Amino acid sequence: MRKAAVHLLDIALIFIMNAFLLNLPITISIISSLIIYLGIYSFRTYDTETMKSYTETLIKTTVGTLVSFIVILIIYFFLNKYFNRYFFLTNQLYTITLLPIIHKIEYNIYEKHMSVKNYLVIGKKEEIGHIMEEISEKSLNKIKFTQYINPNPAALDEIIKQNTQKTLTQTIHGIVITDPELEERVKPQIQNYKAEGLEIQYLPNMVEKYLKRIPIEVTQKFKEYYEVVFQNIQPSPSQKIIDKFFGTLLLILFSPFMLIISLAILIEDGKPIIYKQKRMGKDEQIFIINKFRSLKEAEIDPNDPNKDIEKRVLKSGKIIRKLRLDELPQFWNIIKGNMSIVGPRPEMLEFHNMMSNQIPFYNYRLKLNPGITGWAQIHYKHTSTLEDYMKKTEYDLYYIKNRNIFLDIKIMLKTLETMVGMRGTR
Repeated sequence: MRKAAVHLLDIALIFIMNAFLLNLPITISIISSLIIYLGIYSFRTYDTETMKSYTETLIKTTVGTLVSFIVILIIYFFLNKYFNRYFFLTNQLYTITLLPIIHKIEYNIYEKHMSVKNYLVIGKKEEIGHIMEEISEKSLNKIKFTQYINPNPAALDEIIKQNTQKTLTQTIHGIVITDPELEERVKPQIQNYKAEGLEIQYLPNMVEKYLKRIPIEVTQKFKEYYEVVFQNIQPSPSQKIIDKFFGTLLLILFSPFMLIISLAILIEDGKPIIYKQKRMGKDEQIFIINKFRSLKEAEIDPNDPNKDIEKRVLKSGKIIRKLRLDELPQFWNIIKGNMSIVGPRPEMLEFHNMMSNQIPFYNYRLKLNPGITGWAQIHYKHTSTLEDYMKKTEYDLYYIKNRNIFLDIKIMLKTLETMVGMRGTR
């Protein structure tokens, strides 16, 4: 499915409706169309799993459009002559009537007409098979791995020869390298096949494209490659400026909510209102993180802070934890420079010390500032086991390697969907 085409089509349709049906000026139509699109996008309407279900698309399109109206209401005070109740009603009816149908049609076209690609895998199925199966599932089984080989040149040449002569049961469209050591045995052949036009893929590219994370097993298989990549990661010079600007702006915008939360905690359980804790930051620099207190102070057991945690949650705490509003004081951390808006979540010291010794590449999470939200937070649940931390690290490594302003915007939009959907994880 050409996702870019789907996005552009939706923007164009919303623009046409505003420009020609509502007769809004071109500039206003472009701005309002982009805002509505971003609202819809932030609720994961374009995820393949969502597009598969008409009902889920309808729900997320409805809520996403309503959220976009909040932003439009902000600019309404400056451009009130262009917006009225008919604008909001028409756009809402238009998006929830048209877009879910279009997305369902686009999904069906993709599922029926997208050709299946078969790959020969140079690697051992018992070591890497589960990852290849996950890639296949994420591609809606449009990518299949038909044969795993621990190759020698003669055996590989025979398979490719049979493929050329169309004598194989399933045509091979390409080769996937999942083990550099095994590749060395047949490197000249691989180069020849590539020159002849056969598609040659490497596992790191595939997992990042389809899984949106970097499995620890893959970092171990391609250790030299990833060590070079991560050692060369440097923070963007513009990131500090962006963080301080938006940190200050968001602190101002959310200050009324912070005041209400502070009063609610104070009335319910007294002081302290802010909970402070040491966390591990960039380059293993320890800093103090700030959060609104959501647990009863009097009952906290320092030897076992997780004991009976549900009984210790404040009434106000249940709400702010669900909406992630307990994180708002961390805007001060952003302004001070020891956190970013987006980045790997800063861990408590005891967990950091434990996991840094057990999870390969774990410390590369500290190449960038930790964030209030991040790629791992929007994709994975609360971590409590070694397996959980390993999976979360895989998402963090993907972010560290692929970070750019567009990925940051995507994470912030998806965080908005998590907050509005009250799916906060602890």
